[in-house]
Amino acid sequence: MGHYERFTGVPSRTTDNVTSGRIYQDILTKERRGDYLGGTVQVIPHVTDAIKDFVLAQTDGIDFVLCEIGGTVGDIESLPFMEAIRQLGTDLDRGQSCFIHLTLVPFIKAAGELKTKPTQHSVKELRGIGISPDILVCRAEQPIPLGERHKIALFCNVAKSAVIQALDVSSIYEVPIAYHGEGLDDEVLKVFGLPAEQPVDLSRWNDIVKNLKNPEGEVKIAIVGKYTGLKDAYKSLSESLVHGGIANRVNVKIEWIEAELFEQPDAIHRLEDVHGILVPGGFGQRGTEGKIAAARFAREHNIPFFGICLGMQMAVVEAARNMAGLEGAGSTEFGTPKVPVVGLLTEWATEAGIEIRESDMDLGGTMRLGAYPAKLTAGSHVQKIYGTDRISERHRHRYEVNISYRSQLEEAGLVFSGLSPDSNLPEIVELSDHPWYIGVQFHPELKSKPFDPHPLFASFIGAALKQSRLV
Repeated sequence: MGHYERFTGVPSRTTDNVTSGRIYQDILTKERRGDYLGGTVQVIPHVTDAIKDFVLAQTDGIDFVLCEIGGTVGDIESLPFMEAIRQLGTDLDRGQSCFIHLTLVPFIKAAGELKTKPTQHSVKELRGIGISPDILVCRAEQPIPLGERHKIALFCNVAKSAVIQALDVSSIYEVPIAYHGEGLDDEVLKVFGLPAEQPVDLSRWNDIVKNLKNPEGEVKIAIVGKYTGLKDAYKSLSESLVHGGIANRVNVKIEWIEAELFEQPDAIHRLEDVHGILVPGGFGQRGTEGKIAAARFAREHNIPFFGICLGMQMAVVEAARNMAGLEGAGSTEFGTPKVPVVGLLTEWATEAGIEIRESDMDLGGTMRLGAYPAKLTAGSHVQKIYGTDRISERHRHRYEVNISYRSQLEEAGLVFSGLSPDSNLPEIVELSDHPWYIGVQFHPELKSKPFDPHPLFASFIGAALKQSRLV
């Protein structure tokens, strides 16, 4: 979903993603409510109708809907979704739908050749459930010879020009350029019966790739996280750092560091040669003391620091302990601290009214989710970065910094520079006497795009660039 937003520039909505569990839950709710009048609930038509309703929801005024079904053709989990889009293809008028099938053409190194059989079998499975692809996008490590492409077209019943090779590229932002070079956009227009009235303008993507391949410098950023063993957990975060690098024309080298490492003696010195420290979000107690140690190191050594969600909360705990002298400061997420500077969010205001949560409620759906507004302090660092005193950012968390400790923390030097409109929820903290030290409760990485880097990431990498010239 993140890449769809980054490439199209269109923010996703709650209705833009669905899982099997959500579909089944909605159907069971309807059945309990009596919507089916006691009839037997079946995969066809009830499950497939629910999937089609999801695809078509809130599409008035929309020209194109891009719908991806993940998984592998033939998997039992995806069969209801496949059947739903098969039905949708016949429900819509001719020329109103286009089926694009992504396949793999593996290169067998020992034989020195590409194998088209996996693609042929995948398309056979797809046609067996009633879907004939209009276009095949074939992932491959090596260029697919014209003969093999014609063979795929022949056995898979698609036009020769509709077999699009998708070769590996050095950056994902080269993909639009590569697909255009292979003619994917022209093939899609053919299916929809639309003329190619003017040349495609790819200057924006060309500029992005040019900046990526010709940086004027390099900065090293340490991400001190809890899930560094699975870097895709921080995919939006790492991409946003790349966007910040594009804005500053520098290469961003990321050093992934497990937060627990800094709970060992003297390990913190591993951060001495980095130009910026980013502490991301997460859940649970593991690694939190390491995150606190990283925040302290950045504060005491004037290294640019960016704390996001849990990263901000741990920066506040560090400031409470070591700046404000609040011994025993901590978060109620991890127990019952003597000084709960971070606590469970139980009540907050939304446009629809007051949202209320209790500690013993089910975890599912109990977070503060989505976009919320915030007001910025005039003259603060973040106000200058954003260039405005009102912002809206996306949230995903259950715990908040306790506003009750604001005065004590601000007296110690930690500024609450961003607050909710009612001034009850801290959104941003910063150190005014530090080169760049900012913590945010929200997730700015969810709004960053290569052609429109988030101002916080652009500023953070800019500060890291200055730091690189000092060390």
